[in-house]
Amino acid sequence: MQPVEIVSGTAVPLRRSDVDTDQIIPSDWLKRVERTGFDKGLFSEWRDNRDFVLNDERFEGAVVLVAGPNFGTGSSREHAVWAIQQYGFAAVVSPRFADIFRNNCTKNGLVPIQVPAEVGEALLDAVEADPGLVVTIDVANLTLEAPDAGISCSFPLDSATRERFLEGLDDIGISLRHEDAIVGYEADRPAWLPTTT
Repeated sequence: MQPVEIVSGTAVPLRRSDVDTDQIIPSDWLKRVERTGFDKGLFSEWRDNRDFVLNDERFEGAVVLVAGPNFGTGSSREHAVWAIQQYGFAAVVSPRFADIFRNNCTKNGLVPIQVPAEVGEALLDAVEADPGLVVTIDVANLTLEAPDAGISCSFPLDSATRERFLEGLDDIGISLRHEDAIVGYEADRPAWLPTTT
């Protein structure tokens, strides 16, 4: 996982609420055996409609996905997070996230930014009005800003998750911070105990 301190760039306005993980990445895409190529499946059923926002070239290259409330409901599938990241998004903004989706984001390096409903609505309006609007998310200071639209707010992120992003630590990275203790334990562990090797 790469460290994330600042995410800054344009955004895509996904004006839909209750977007579930099957809409984010339909189940047909879950048959892949490798962890790449999921960007092609992101919202694939909606992308068949040429008027869908991801088909609008004005939003190409965006790094922030701005969604309506209750984003990421449904089944737990990390593939949804992978698809969003592989498409090029580094952060998702919503007034509310499903807990499992939010947790999957934090473990994979996709920053979930939960904002008040009125800020979410104002940001959707602003990005729709100006596709070139720059949104800046500061993970270190827990702020979201779109100065040209007069939008500025803080967002919640517990200290452990904030540290995870800032230091680029996935679960294995967190475990490896204790490598000396693990090696010491293994060296002192009685040989008669079962092993996994």
